[in-house]
Amino acid sequence: MVLDLSTASAVDPPARDRVSAFGDDDPPAIVSVSDIHGHLGAARSALRTLSDHPEYPPVVTIDRDGTLRWADENYVLVFNGDLIDRGPHNEEVLDLVARLVIDAPPGRVRVTLGNHEAIVLTPEPLGFRQWFSGQADSSARATFLNAIRDGHVIAAYEGHNVTYAHAGSPVPYDVASVNESLRSAAVSLLAAVGTNEDVPTQRSVLTEHSIVLGVGQDHLKGPGAGLVWLHFDHLPPDAPPQVVGHTRHNTPQRKGSVYCQNIIQSNLDRDGGEGVFLETPASLSAVLRSDDGSVETTVLDRFDGKSGR
Repeated sequence: MVLDLSTASAVDPPARDRVSAFGDDDPPAIVSVSDIHGHLGAARSALRTLSDHPEYPPVVTIDRDGTLRWADENYVLVFNGDLIDRGPHNEEVLDLVARLVIDAPPGRVRVTLGNHEAIVLTPEPLGFRQWFSGQADSSARATFLNAIRDGHVIAAYEGHNVTYAHAGSPVPYDVASVNESLRSAAVSLLAAVGTNEDVPTQRSVLTEHSIVLGVGQDHLKGPGAGLVWLHFDHLPPDAPPQVVGHTRHNTPQRKGSVYCQNIIQSNLDRDGGEGVFLETPASLSAVLRSDDGSVETTVLDRFDGKSGR
């Protein structure tokens, strides 16, 4: 596994953490997609839903050779965890994400850590050697840890009215703090990777940075799990406003103020079904591809145009 962002400028707070860093005069819309899981075709189709809808400027353009590029429109694009594993095109998906990060201005493409990426951080305690993520060697792990250290891969992102994290939290948390926690874990792991301290450090970061990396008490995804592991079933209706992925559904789900966008994999055996979420200060919508290839928008929630934070 290589998510090589060594040529991209580091992203520091506040752009690392929140959309408000780009100012209030012309706030960017946020496009988010989760749980690509190595399915390149479905990911490309989801990212191109805006291009195929008459009301929206594109978030990506397509070259003559078919390569997707950053469209240089007023967006922040959030890949909300689990880029890899399960599908056949893991490296190609990582190449796509890296290209968009490098193409875009700093902070315009955000990648939140999913549980499958978390396996790269701590492969020994978690296992999963059968997965693409569990087979990353020391060099690939170091490259990915550098991406976290430099602010390209984060634990959470604060939108206009909702927070983006792969699995989410039942209680409020500070986005900048959890991103610093993940960065601190990455720095510790970088110092130890490939040495005799590697495995002990992997074990220690699971407990020292449990708000992000911690696993559940009775099951990896059970109660008490951190931002990359908690199952949607354990998010109560009064949980803070969040957009999450992680738990598979055929269509976008809402529970109170929590919205789950993990739909790509459950729709692989049919035409259509993939799509993105689009958040503006005024609304949160799902932009989804129908089975005939057309694109439709469903408004999930409306806001007063002011951040609820």
